[in-house]
Amino acid sequence: MAEKEEALQNLEKIKADALAVLEDVANQESLEAWRVSHLGRSSPVMGVFSSMGSLDKDLRPVMGKAANEVRQALETAFEEKRQLLEAQALKKALETEQQDVTLPGRPIAHGRLHPLTQVLRRITRIFGDMGFQVYPSPEVETDDYNFTYLNMPPYHPARDMWDTFYTKTEGVLLRTHTSPGQIRVMRDRAPEPIRAILPGATMRYEQLSARSEIEFAQVEVLVIGENVTFAELKGTLEDFARRLFGEDARTRLRPSHFPFTEPSAEMDVGCFVCGGEGCPVCKETGWLEILGCGMVHPVVLEYGGYDPEKFSGFAAGMGIDRSTLMRYRIDDIRYFRNNDIRFLRQF
Repeated sequence: MAEKEEALQNLEKIKADALAVLEDVANQESLEAWRVSHLGRSSPVMGVFSSMGSLDKDLRPVMGKAANEVRQALETAFEEKRQLLEAQALKKALETEQQDVTLPGRPIAHGRLHPLTQVLRRITRIFGDMGFQVYPSPEVETDDYNFTYLNMPPYHPARDMWDTFYTKTEGVLLRTHTSPGQIRVMRDRAPEPIRAILPGATMRYEQLSARSEIEFAQVEVLVIGENVTFAELKGTLEDFARRLFGEDARTRLRPSHFPFTEPSAEMDVGCFVCGGEGCPVCKETGWLEILGCGMVHPVVLEYGGYDPEKFSGFAAGMGIDRSTLMRYRIDDIRYFRNNDIRFLRQF
């Protein structure tokens, strides 16, 4: 019993001595020194825990509980003292330190739209003036929408034109063009007439160069109605090209082939680098391709829910990246996604 009383009295003395010293602490440096001395590994209260093994078994639980209570009391006192000193330091700083509120504030840098976004909005406005509506379509597509419903069944060699990213889910892929949206908007609107554009990102596994990227943006143009002709396609696209690239833009349509249009064509614009003389950018042709187009194939009309005997239409697909290159006279498509602020702040 005498040993127990002596041990408990020793704990109370450790607590009282520590609190007495803490009372005189006046700054953060002294407070940290107090913590090391009275709560650190070599402190008296931690020494009690270290000597617990030499005590009688009956005395250990009592001393363990009492030592924990002392330690917790010292930790609580330490935290209260820390908060008090911080409040005092803040009060002193507010009373003695001054700020010059007349200094001008730091200017806020204004952001701006990415050049691809600017051109996409310009294209949207141009077609909006012509009565077209914007129709969203998914970037992750099925094999049927990306190929089969566009007159490219599984055995069709035209599928090799696109280096497609396939997912681990069978029949699901990253769309290689925005043309799958044709089927979606037709099935949504049939049998009503359609004047729609479908902008969005497309992905192809292509080698990076000044002319091509793995990801690029496209805009699909679709018109469906009765008695729609190739002349309307030509007039619409030529008007679009003049509004986007300027009234003096030179354009041409040349025959081509796409499985989902018949007849098909590609539209070129005069090369902005060489003025039509021929250079590496235009592959010495003097022309730059901006889009593919044609009259919607009857098979595609049927997949979309339209009777090809009654309805006709035209479609076009253009790359926003390529159009932006020409509009702003940029010579490398990779600048758009390098995120170089020196390049982007020019627009």
